[in-house]
Amino acid sequence: MVRLAAICLCLLLVACKPPDTDTLIFAVANAPGVLDPRLAGDAASERTNALLYDRLVMLDEQGKPQPQMATWRMLGPDHYRLSLLPSRAPFWDGRLPDTRDVAATYRSLLDPTLGSPHGGALAKVREVVVVNDSDVDFLLSQPDPSFASRLTVGIVPAQAATGRSLGRQPLGSGPFAFVEWRDDGGVLLRRRTDGQRVALVPVADPTMRTLKLLRGEAHLLQNDLPGELYGYLADARGLAVQEGPGTTFAYIGFNLEDSVVASRDVRAAIAHAIDRDAIIRYLFGGRAQKAESVLRPQHWAGVGGLVAYPYDPQRARDLLRRAGYDDKHPLTLSYKTSTDPFRLRIAHVLQSQLAAVGIDLKVRSYEWGTFFGDIKAGRFQMYSLAWVGVNTPDILRYAFHSASAPPGGANRGRYRSAEVDALIERAERAEPAQAAQLYAAVQHRIHEDLVYVPLWYESNIAATRGLEGYVPGHDGNYRALAHTRMTHVQRQ
Repeated sequence: MVRLAAICLCLLLVACKPPDTDTLIFAVANAPGVLDPRLAGDAASERTNALLYDRLVMLDEQGKPQPQMATWRMLGPDHYRLSLLPSRAPFWDGRLPDTRDVAATYRSLLDPTLGSPHGGALAKVREVVVVNDSDVDFLLSQPDPSFASRLTVGIVPAQAATGRSLGRQPLGSGPFAFVEWRDDGGVLLRRRTDGQRVALVPVADPTMRTLKLLRGEAHLLQNDLPGELYGYLADARGLAVQEGPGTTFAYIGFNLEDSVVASRDVRAAIAHAIDRDAIIRYLFGGRAQKAESVLRPQHWAGVGGLVAYPYDPQRARDLLRRAGYDDKHPLTLSYKTSTDPFRLRIAHVLQSQLAAVGIDLKVRSYEWGTFFGDIKAGRFQMYSLAWVGVNTPDILRYAFHSASAPPGGANRGRYRSAEVDALIERAERAEPAQAAQLYAAVQHRIHEDLVYVPLWYESNIAATRGLEGYVPGHDGNYRALAHTRMTHVQRQ
């Protein structure tokens, strides 16, 4: 209510005005930092790069590969041939991407000196061979029936593939061209079909993002708002709010090398102390769904039927006593999060819920760079994050294989399981039907081991003013901007 009162006061002080620019203003929580698809690792950069660079393969809502720049066929268990489509778009300088660009892109991803966060998914690539102007071969060190789904990195020009200049001065063949970096840290893009300009404008505070939309200073918001603000926007005149299920998976992570949270009883007590239904109802306004695994059950490698850890404060207290904690020996834990106001609100609700079972949760908040750096370095006991835009079961290797501890992956909790490692490795060699069963077994084991406390899938929600045709992507992508129309702009 305090936040809504602040909005109302600001609106009284500043009259609402219609948009006065032909540039579509997209107010975002975080600006992209790296406009090179090979180096981007954060959600904002990944989503922006998807507008600037085409890729060989796209993944549909079930995570299955679909042709974008190329089709593919298996010439052998360890031999794939990619054939470029004649209909592919040119780079912004007019040159058509060719097989040399494809080979240079993927060879650079395999070069450890580049330090790409996407290189691990391509570890089985032994050689990339240009066959002719249309065909390029990928030779693997071992069979991989799902290899096509790994070819989702944007294609960069061969002449730029050996350096890092694209991060600030991109050159792609996607539906948008880069115009300039804005003074506020955002980016200005130009749609290639009609010249429509789109500015991604960073506004960290969710209340200010909301005000910009209400006052006509922005045309689009997507996600990263508290539930009451979505409700406020839904009732506002002149705005449209769209909602759909999302793949953003929120969780609480643990440092399994820490002697306290290494205890499964402690982790289970935390899981049973959290009332997810209440958080979803009151903080998200119902705009999230409880989750049990990083992959949604609808994904081809997802799993249904995982038994939830229900909200059960008495069970939580019993587990704590079994772990050696009681009123005379209380449990104190450190929990790291970002300074984002909504994430802090969630943290303080968790703090209250855990206090009710006898856990003293010390919340430590840091600006994003410091927070994320600490998580990657293992400087935490507990933390909360979300996996954004998860489309492939490669996430299971990246986040849970013993060999994926940072900097070699995102196994930030330092989880080690020979069983899980073996299941992942078998799945990567299996045909899709068998791989789905093996990946299901991986998720069952991770869930049983309580590597993290699964929380929820956050819905994808977009609020727009003066726009037609914008629908948020299933994984939170921005690709609908390619055909979104500003209704107040008349074009020839």
